[in-house]
Amino acid sequence: MKLALSLLALLLLAAAPAMADPPPPGTPQPVPIPIRFAPGTSGGKVSGAAQRADRDIYSVGAQAGQKMTVTIKAQEDNAVFQVYPPGAAPYRDADDMVGITGEPLPGAEGDTKHWTGPMPATGTYLIKVGSTRGNATYELSVSLE
Repeated sequence: MKLALSLLALLLLAAAPAMADPPPPGTPQPVPIPIRFAPGTSGGKVSGAAQRADRDIYSVGAQAGQKMTVTIKAQEDNAVFQVYPPGAAPYRDADDMVGITGEPLPGAEGDTKHWTGPMPATGTYLIKVGSTRGNATYELSVSLE
């Protein structure tokens, strides 16, 4: 009976969902790439290539009340983004996956390809870009009004 209970306990432990472990000490954390606007313009574009299961992180400064528009285009229509408010921070977990703390802005939280919304606060916004399948070569456009 003890052997059966021990085996059952081992099976239950093996079937428990794995929690994401924090990265080992010294793991480099992702650094957002700033999106810069040319002088006298209200928008900017960046091109990139999101590798399968990886994420690119961009940053853009905005003032409370401004309206931001973000659009992404990919040749295979497989690139998407999420927009995060000031205070969000990028991280890399023990599985080397990139994420961002906090919740994305409403309407920009799923597999978004075009989004327009008001900026709730002044600060640095983060845009996380990824692929819905395979690798994605993309162009990301951001404008502020």
